[in-house]
Amino acid sequence: MKKGEIYEGIIEKIDFPNKGRIQVDGQQVTVKNGIPGQKVRFLINKKRKDRVEGRLLEVLEKSPLETREPVCGEFPACGGCMYQTMPYQEQLKMKARQVKELLDAAVKAGGQVDSRGEADYVFEGIKGSPREFAYRNKMEFSFGDASKGGPLTLGLHKKGSTYDVLDTPDCRLVHRDMNEIVQAVGDYFRQRKASYYHKMQHTGYLRHLLLRRGNTTGEILVNLVTTTQEEWDLEPLVQRLLALPLEGRIVGILHIFNDSLSDVVQSDETRILYGQDYFYEELLGLRFKVTPFSFFQPNSYGAEVLYETVRSYVGDTRDQTVFDLYSGTGTIGQIVSAVAKKVVGVEIVEEAVRAAAENAALNGITNCEFLAGDVLQTLDEIRDKPDFIILDPPRDGVHAKALPKIIAYGVDKLVYISCKPTSLARDLEMFLKGGYRVERACCVDQFCQTVHVETVVRLQRKHT
Repeated sequence: MKKGEIYEGIIEKIDFPNKGRIQVDGQQVTVKNGIPGQKVRFLINKKRKDRVEGRLLEVLEKSPLETREPVCGEFPACGGCMYQTMPYQEQLKMKARQVKELLDAAVKAGGQVDSRGEADYVFEGIKGSPREFAYRNKMEFSFGDASKGGPLTLGLHKKGSTYDVLDTPDCRLVHRDMNEIVQAVGDYFRQRKASYYHKMQHTGYLRHLLLRRGNTTGEILVNLVTTTQEEWDLEPLVQRLLALPLEGRIVGILHIFNDSLSDVVQSDETRILYGQDYFYEELLGLRFKVTPFSFFQPNSYGAEVLYETVRSYVGDTRDQTVFDLYSGTGTIGQIVSAVAKKVVGVEIVEEAVRAAAENAALNGITNCEFLAGDVLQTLDEIRDKPDFIILDPPRDGVHAKALPKIIAYGVDKLVYISCKPTSLARDLEMFLKGGYRVERACCVDQFCQTVHVETVVRLQRKHT
């Protein structure tokens, strides 16, 4: 095989997150963005020793698993969804298998095996989301064009592309209120022929539209992200948005200025054009204030399943001090606070920490303390010693230098919540080397139609 050559083959399986495996003349090729069982045409674009990667060019034959029609007009071109045409139960089976294979390998590598040499822990399968569509309470839409030099678009990136942006007026991952807002904002700036930010040239005005909508409250926060390179009168846009016939209610419209070179949604300055800079969401009987950049589980319906699972994995922590590391807006800490003596949360995003403290007060919780700072550094400054640790790190997992500090506490049990099982598997090997064993694990799907999945693991310290 050589770079530039084109082949055909059948995707035999998908490894996390979206790595399709194809055998061609005894050579395994990785082709992303397919579905198990599809016959595809692909171009060899990377070849390093025994590793060969191909770029999907065309689906020649559907997979036997594709038994339903897509509900979105942009499928399969849009990168927001991957598995719309697979029944939801098949999606769940595939994700459970992917995670179990990763966990099995990590557990075996740590020497935790039974008499047959198999990974010795309890894998409890996967729990689905209560809603398969219209579940996301947060979505980042991008401004751009669908083809070079084309008209302004506002939506999601094409599958496998970091530049081409598709109009997605009927995205089914979000509530129709968000689609109405996206359409209105896109039309507003198309009519005015506003420019969008070109990532390579670093020129242009419009960057992102960040929408957050409480699934239970219907409260909506609209965040327009632009550079400072142009000035536009946004008051007519505000009035147009407030006049939309929405099921929910817009509680805040913000103008966020971002002149950073990197393609991330962040704020150099934020101006409130209307209302407030937060919204409320409710989970398991508690009320949470959520700000534009604070972490909050993107599927509130699935989050309740996730947190009920976490609560059952934590168990009885009466008279114990619980560390909630990477605590976000304090959702997990507050949910377990009822069965703990004290909860100490650590989170690097300061506005999330402020929101967490407000949320605790709002819910009448007095045994939670939330600290702003990097977990790696803040652990050296905390006077409390934990009896139990809950980890819910970002996608890249726990910082390699923070892991030894966490292990050194020597807590009897801890729970690790992960949104990226490859990072989890890597960190588990460190815990196993540090004297822990994996006791039980399960998956919770919060990202229907996509490649992502949450995993919860309970670890027990080995006693010699």
